[in-house]
Amino acid sequence: MSTDAISLIGIVVYGYHGARPEERSLGQRFVVDIDLDLDLTEPSTSDELSDTVNYSEVYQVVTDVLHGPSVNLLETLAGAIANTLLSRFLQIEHAHVRIAKPGVAIAGAILKESAVRVTRSKKDINR
Repeated sequence: MSTDAISLIGIVVYGYHGARPEERSLGQRFVVDIDLDLDLTEPSTSDELSDTVNYSEVYQVVTDVLHGPSVNLLETLAGAIANTLLSRFLQIEHAHVRIAKPGVAIAGAILKESAVRVTRSKKDINR
């Protein structure tokens, strides 16, 4: 496995997801961090966008998933983002996706955020 990585940190998207009805009707901000493990040897010498993963396209995958159909769980969103990235970009060996809901209220308490992090690899999407 390569030790190279591409990271996109702090992608903020407004979406309508959550287990509570008000989360689905009112919506909320989601903050997504992406780490992609891949071999960057070729693009580091060629300086060609075609030899790497286009950051704009990664961003578009995140926004497409978060603007898609409502789901209950952060785990579902994170898994969908990771699996889509692995399917779309052949160079990616592993996708690490962290998704957070800032300022979430849980059982009467206010938290800075609730978050999940998933890691998926090519073998996970080929099952």
